[in-house]
Amino acid sequence: MNPSSGSTVSVWMDTADVPQFPPLGHDARASVCVVGAGIAGLMTAYLLTRAGKTVIVIDDGPIGGGETGRTTAHITAALDDHYRNVEKIHGAIGAHYAAESHTAAIDKIESIVGMEDIDCDFERVDGYLFLGGDDKKSVLESERRAAYAAGLIAVEIVDRAPIDFWDTGPALRFPRQAQFHSLKFLAGLARAIIRDGGQIYCGTHADRIEDGEPATVKTSAGHVISAESVVVATNTPVNDWIIIHTKQAAYRSYVIGAEVPRGSVPAVLLWDTQSPYHYLRIHRADHSAGPDASDILIVGGEDHKTGQKDDASARFRSLEEWVSKRFPMASRVAYRWSGQIMEPVDYMGFIGKNPGTDQNIYVATGDSGNGITHGAIAGMLLTDLIAKRKNPWAKLYDPSRITLRTSPRFAKETANVMIQYKDWFTAGDVASVEAVEPGSGAVLRAGGRKVAVYRDDAGDVHMCSAVCTHLYGIVDWNSGEKTWDCPCHGSRFDPYGNVINGPAIARLEPVAREAAKD
Repeated sequence: MNPSSGSTVSVWMDTADVPQFPPLGHDARASVCVVGAGIAGLMTAYLLTRAGKTVIVIDDGPIGGGETGRTTAHITAALDDHYRNVEKIHGAIGAHYAAESHTAAIDKIESIVGMEDIDCDFERVDGYLFLGGDDKKSVLESERRAAYAAGLIAVEIVDRAPIDFWDTGPALRFPRQAQFHSLKFLAGLARAIIRDGGQIYCGTHADRIEDGEPATVKTSAGHVISAESVVVATNTPVNDWIIIHTKQAAYRSYVIGAEVPRGSVPAVLLWDTQSPYHYLRIHRADHSAGPDASDILIVGGEDHKTGQKDDASARFRSLEEWVSKRFPMASRVAYRWSGQIMEPVDYMGFIGKNPGTDQNIYVATGDSGNGITHGAIAGMLLTDLIAKRKNPWAKLYDPSRITLRTSPRFAKETANVMIQYKDWFTAGDVASVEAVEPGSGAVLRAGGRKVAVYRDDAGDVHMCSAVCTHLYGIVDWNSGEKTWDCPCHGSRFDPYGNVINGPAIARLEPVAREAAKD
């Protein structure tokens, strides 16, 4: 599978046979147009087609080519922001609906896997939250009380996670969570959507999304999709200019996949309480690979704000060191990759009508480290909203909500964004195009402008404006993924300037070679 959102390859990309679909080559009409073919987009499309709606899905890359192919595929109601924090912001009712919706998401995925007979390694497993750093057992006790109050009455504190070679210390056990192979699941959803009359077009970039009756999506090839409703499921919305993007922040998270002997690590989900936290699971070897095939221990963490660090190799080393101290049987690191996480300032995702005056445009974003269950929640909630059915979760996930209790966190993130604009006035990373090594990129100051310079492996130079087409931050080179990342709101572009992650919807402006000499 072609990794469209970066140069690294996840275990899922390496081991999935994902259906291929052609670009849209004509104007089209449907009840609903879904922009984005990741977990949120395809869950929404699947449930809408099952409800009798005509659906068109478009994506500028392959199925799952964005962040769903870069998840670690934990399927859990154990929120990474913790129920004690959700309760403080959203109250007891909000925490209850958070627990209810994420639990329902696990059940919905399981029911679809069974009903559609999707071979995606779905497995119910227990999850364990254990102490990290200097945290005390009182942290677990506080979270247990909050989770219990939210309705997760089976959650309990145990002496340790069930790993005989590593004493995790006390842990909070979340029973009957789950895991799967994310891209195999999407492949099954895609086949079911086509079977039920839906249409999927890949290599199709949404150039403009407009509300109306009908709402319209214009592609970069000039074709127009007319629909009663449009769902923007692009990790972070590409239709909204400002509102949503002031209420969430983009982070990169790093993952390694290390080989371990088959069966040496039990199938459990693990998270620690550090910030940023570590998260891990096991991906079992395919039995068809033979008796000597290794399981893959998947471990993630080392998060930072997108575009604000370029030290992927150091972060991967840190994860490897963390693993070596706890998993002595781990051998070769077979996979290293990173993914993007959207962190809402009030811990809950944004799923519903786009904020403002839009009546027929819906968004799904703000996964907050729980992207798989958020994607399933989006499918269920958006199907109800489009079908004009009431849903008790709608208020909690309303993208228009204003939560005054988040003011300090909102102010901190806003200040962080504003600081990034200083890059307009700094020197470039290099003094000349000649200083850029093959296979790498750097920002060059050329007179009054900044230029993003990429030299490919063959030595050919490609140049674009370094100004992000969203809100005009200066992009930085991500040497780990070979992308241009914006430190303001997380937009990302490939080495040639093509947009691969919103909120930007337009590519970086090409720059002629002569301009770098100004």
